[in-house]
Amino acid sequence: MEKVLARYWWSFYVRGIIAILIGLIAIFLPEVTLEVLAVLIGAFFLVDGIFSIAASFGSRRSSGERWWIFVLEGIVGVVIGIMTFIWPEVTVMALVLLVSVWALITGILEIIASVKLRRLIENEWLLTFTGILSILFALILAISPGAGAFVLVWLLGLYAIFFGILLIFFGRKLKKIEF
Repeated sequence: MEKVLARYWWSFYVRGIIAILIGLIAIFLPEVTLEVLAVLIGAFFLVDGIFSIAASFGSRRSSGERWWIFVLEGIVGVVIGIMTFIWPEVTVMALVLLVSVWALITGILEIIASVKLRRLIENEWLLTFTGILSILFALILAISPGAGAFVLVWLLGLYAIFFGILLIFFGRKLKKIEF
């Protein structure tokens, strides 16, 4: 495996550069990033729905059992995909609200875990603090999902930039390996 990685060190450079470019686009053109995200989600639902419908007809011929469930699933996917293309803002807001729910549940569970762990470890307040931050983040997203969408895009952009830089450094280290 090491030889393969060393031989293709340049692929980490390419991936790093692409990640940095995506990160910069996310930070400097957040509206475009949100629209692309909505289109990608819509395309996934549409394609997934079409494949589900196709699979249902194949299933109908071979087994005859409950094939209509896959048709229904496919129709829902196609409809949601089309709705995503028509109303991309709704898709983005739904995604932000899902992240908000996730952060809320995570925060509550972190606080519960910290209470249970307080007898076993010191500084369990760090987990409590993490839980409180998660809950605050969830509330901010829920109260202002529009601003929350931009925050998520900026965070994604920052992540992509740092990820890209790390990939480039890793590729640089691989380039120095000789076999």
